[in-house]
Amino acid sequence: MPRILVVDDDDLVRSMLTQMMTEAGYEVGAAADGNAGLRAYRENPADLIIMDIVMPEKDGWEAIVELRQDFPDSRIIAISGGARTGPYGYLALAKRFGAQRVFAKPIQKRELLQAVRELLDE
Repeated sequence: MPRILVVDDDDLVRSMLTQMMTEAGYEVGAAADGNAGLRAYRENPADLIIMDIVMPEKDGWEAIVELRQDFPDSRIIAISGGARTGPYGYLALAKRFGAQRVFAKPIQKRELLQAVRELLDE
């Protein structure tokens, strides 16, 4: 069973994504910020990471860059609500830093699950 790591500082979003991935048949781990996400990945690597961008401690950009350096084959989906400026600038940078797919919040379930399946099949 593929393992997905959900990294998001918003308890509600993290819980919703965890439930969504569990119901889709995946094993799921979760972390509340970039530092915790990197620790969790190092302890128990996931087949795919869903990474929020705007978080305290270590933001998603920093975590993506570190993942790419240490684990170049990691599969990453970046998500963002975007704070004051909207999510699109953040997501464009996330893609530049190494996320294979990006989604603005609120995320469409069907589209996210399709991206997860595609990345896991690669």
